[in-house]
Amino acid sequence: MAAVGESFTLAEELRGRRVDFTEVPVVDIAGLIDGTAADAVGAEISAASQRVGFFYVRSHGVGEALRDAAFAQTRALFDLPEAEKMRMHVRLSPVHRGYFPLYEENTDPDDSADRKEGFDLSVDLPPDHPGVRAGRPLHGANVWPDPQRLPAFRPTIEAYKTAMQALATRLMGGFALGLGLPYDWFADKIDDPMAILRLLHYPPQAGRIEKRELGCGAHSDYGCLTILAQDEVGGLQLLNAAGEWIDAPPIPGTFVVNIGEQLARWTNDRFKATIHRVINTSGRERYSLPYFFDPNYDAWVEALPGTVAPDEAPRHAPVLAGEWLVKRLAETFTYSRA
Repeated sequence: MAAVGESFTLAEELRGRRVDFTEVPVVDIAGLIDGTAADAVGAEISAASQRVGFFYVRSHGVGEALRDAAFAQTRALFDLPEAEKMRMHVRLSPVHRGYFPLYEENTDPDDSADRKEGFDLSVDLPPDHPGVRAGRPLHGANVWPDPQRLPAFRPTIEAYKTAMQALATRLMGGFALGLGLPYDWFADKIDDPMAILRLLHYPPQAGRIEKRELGCGAHSDYGCLTILAQDEVGGLQLLNAAGEWIDAPPIPGTFVVNIGEQLARWTNDRFKATIHRVINTSGRERYSLPYFFDPNYDAWVEALPGTVAPDEAPRHAPVLAGEWLVKRLAETFTYSRA
């Protein structure tokens, strides 16, 4: 797992088994994007969501030039002086937007402190948006770096967020089809979504790497679905049904999609919110762009039609999507517990 000449010792429990990437399915979603084979693609992503909880997507319609530009702006952001980044700290935003330094987020609070820095952006809402006027948590304006320093940052990241929202909306249609529901079943539940684009930087790790200080601790995502752009460095690992950690290496031209806790609850656990983590043993800087797509704040997440047997009760009580997200963010960010 190490780059040639890299100096680190990985605890045995942190070693991922290198396997053929087909253990994490690769789904060509062209037929979902253009509508020519939407039902077939829906069946594929439903099968992957039930068996693995993760899958790669190709033919997704997001241009490589836009993706490359988003990574370039991400690197430029994290290259800013620390003092400049700290002036954009998320604790200074009333709606959780902006920068967080190393160890600020603990995705596995019982066992680790995440060795990564990040920058959170969401839907940039004006003051007259109903959610902003009502004072709803997480509803408001983004924080942006100084345009004099990074003039291309905002237009590039806005364009990338728009592309991600369009892809997420299509994937939700595919999930619906895979569950035997109409393509637009989720439409009125995701037309004002809470979505977070998180820009991440993982410094390389050396020495002895233990569970208490991973790049990102073991966790399941707490939203609906995640669309992840990985750079070429890798480091993502998934926990399979046999209790083995499996590497999910980057595949050019694809995104990694995974199921979050809300979609698992929506499907009565038919879809799996799989535990995963990140360990950067490459000896290089690692960057990634996870896009966390969540329903409207006031959408109720409860077992979907057809996911509960007639003689059974749902596995989970209904939850309000926005309240769930606020609760889970508060559990993982140290500033919110201060």
